[in-house]
Amino acid sequence: MQREHVLNRALNLLEQKGFTRVTLEMLADELSIPVAQLQQFWPEREALHYDCLRYHADQIDSWRSKVLLDNTLDPQQKLLARYRILDEQVRQQRYPGCLFVAACTFYPAADHPIHQLAEQQKQASFAYTHALLTQLEADDATMVAHQMELILEGCLSKLLVKHQLQDVAIARRLAEDILRLALCRKNGALA
Repeated sequence: MQREHVLNRALNLLEQKGFTRVTLEMLADELSIPVAQLQQFWPEREALHYDCLRYHADQIDSWRSKVLLDNTLDPQQKLLARYRILDEQVRQQRYPGCLFVAACTFYPAADHPIHQLAEQQKQASFAYTHALLTQLEADDATMVAHQMELILEGCLSKLLVKHQLQDVAIARRLAEDILRLALCRKNGALA
């Protein structure tokens, strides 16, 4: 049993069925292994949730770093790259990022480790957006970053429930429009 394989399978189940429905028994059935084998590493469901989200956060952090280092993309393309990746993943019935939104609802206590992990990922997403907007010298980069993150989080929330690919395209278009407006304000076009 390879840890990454188990966590990927668990992530997929969590994305499809949600935190409330996924149990260690369900995952064991999915992997065709005894539940006791999983319990050696994750004694209860909450431990599995935490490990899954930590693993997923590492995947997303790695993706962000890769995009930031990609010299073939300009800052605008880097800002919108998340929607291309999200589109590709949704086509494969994967919903990256959605679980961080859901985790804050399922674990609402701000001091809960899973809630804190989800909040850290949201802050990392904001920092990514803000840094690129600052690089573009966008007008009021902080406000625009908040707007773009609100669109992304709304998209992820809706994907969590509806699983509809069209929501990614709509969110991307909204993000493009906000970015375009911010760059127009920077250049005085809306003054």
